[in-house]
Amino acid sequence: MKAQPKSLTQKAAWKLLASHQKQVQKVHLRKLFSDDPNRARKFSLKTAGLFLDYSKNRITDKTMDLLLQLARECDLKRKIEDMFNGEKINVTENRSVLHVALRAPEKAKIWADGKNVVPDVHAVLKKMEQFAAMVLSGQWKGYSGKSIRNIVNVGIGGSDLGPVMAYEALRHYSRRDLVFRFVSNVDGIDFHEATQDLDPAETLFIISSKTFTTLETMTNAQTAREWLLAGMGNKMEAVARHFVAVSTNAEKVAAFGIDTKNMFGFWDWVGGRYSMDSAIGLSTMLAIGPDHFRAMLDGFHQMDVHFRTAPLDRNLPVLMGLLSIWNNNFLGAETVAILPYEQYLKRFPAYLQQLTMESNGKHVTLDGRTVSHDTCPVFWGEPGTNGQHSFYQLIHQGTRLIPCDFIAFAKALAPMGRHHDILMANVLAQAEALAFGKTADEVKAEGTAPELVPHRVFEGNRPSNILLADQLTPSVLGKLVALYEHSVFTQGAIWNVDSFDQWGVELGKVLAQRIIPELENSQEPRLKHDSSTNQLIRIYRKMKK
Repeated sequence: MKAQPKSLTQKAAWKLLASHQKQVQKVHLRKLFSDDPNRARKFSLKTAGLFLDYSKNRITDKTMDLLLQLARECDLKRKIEDMFNGEKINVTENRSVLHVALRAPEKAKIWADGKNVVPDVHAVLKKMEQFAAMVLSGQWKGYSGKSIRNIVNVGIGGSDLGPVMAYEALRHYSRRDLVFRFVSNVDGIDFHEATQDLDPAETLFIISSKTFTTLETMTNAQTAREWLLAGMGNKMEAVARHFVAVSTNAEKVAAFGIDTKNMFGFWDWVGGRYSMDSAIGLSTMLAIGPDHFRAMLDGFHQMDVHFRTAPLDRNLPVLMGLLSIWNNNFLGAETVAILPYEQYLKRFPAYLQQLTMESNGKHVTLDGRTVSHDTCPVFWGEPGTNGQHSFYQLIHQGTRLIPCDFIAFAKALAPMGRHHDILMANVLAQAEALAFGKTADEVKAEGTAPELVPHRVFEGNRPSNILLADQLTPSVLGKLVALYEHSVFTQGAIWNVDSFDQWGVELGKVLAQRIIPELENSQEPRLKHDSSTNQLIRIYRKMKK
């Protein structure tokens, strides 16, 4: 009988880390910094235009040595190569995972099932560019002969979160004579608010659904078609001039009324949450133009090359992934705050929620055994300085340990007096305050009344990373996204989970399909759910009358 491989918690490095954690758990960052004047330089790294200072994590040289040992024991380097070489590392769906091919140079060779996929990627890119050129030049006309002024992306999950995040992040570079809207929620208010002030004759819909069967997307797509037809005299031929598709299901696209010449494909080796740089990014390309889109892809690719080739101890995504393992599995952190000090990145935390939690929110290993350890923490956040006036109180003085990723830029895209210096002072101050806090003695020395001293003490010793870049450009956005993609991969590789399936989203969708006719049926349905669900269905049916 073949011996079962060791679980993660049985590995030598894991046991050593658990023992090490007990030795350092009470060591404060104040002491770590005072003992080592070179700490900041030692625990920082600059590569591909990004600078990471991770010195404010509760780590020592030994911590990092053991985390890197764990990475080697988990064969991280081989797993990275397996992904880039097209091995079917998405084991539950028997698929390669090749989002790195979406941003590979045209002459690169990346193989899946014995085929170099890069030519197909660039064929789609060129088709996107040709279409974008027609729309942006006014050559593409709507059914009535008007140019397109409004672009509405209809999708959900990765078909929405990526495009809307990229649009907001790169709005500085976008066409201001065009209106961009994004519809994802099956709640009809989302569609209503996105379209109520638009002229159908000047509106283009991008329907993004790989299978063209996703319930929420297709419900919104059908509503969009009805809205368009109502404004265009119910001429079905108008659909082909106002709808394009990002899909692989030509039959359903054609049945909808979209000319399949205006269908932009992608592949089953692209997961939805890894697809913003595929044809799913068509709205992004229309917003910022093909040249900026290519620059974003180049940023992605630079980080891909770094991730694949850099030594583990000088590898930005690997280091961030390992630090997350340390904070989550050994220091007990259950959440991570993503805090961009850049208003354009206001949707970045929401984007990372899907990337991280849909990827690594798993309870079984690749071979189907229950994990022996915690997996993905909860990701959340808001832009600074807004968050400072809401939830930072919890981060500073609450009872839970919440590691923070601060993201900031040296140069403002819209310089305005003192604004940017004040913004940067705040991000640096917040990380400093989290790390070092304020002792009771320091509070007393300020003349604080004794009864108020406990309320003004900051424990500190709360970990954070600071990511700095020169300026938020399309290339830098690509690097940031790829950095987190590969950090997620690193964590999944250590935890030995499938970071590229998402079965957890299926059960609720299946049950919803069963409940929909029970809500819509004019006759009282026979209900076979639990007593709570049955009761709620009956109450809803009564209330909606």
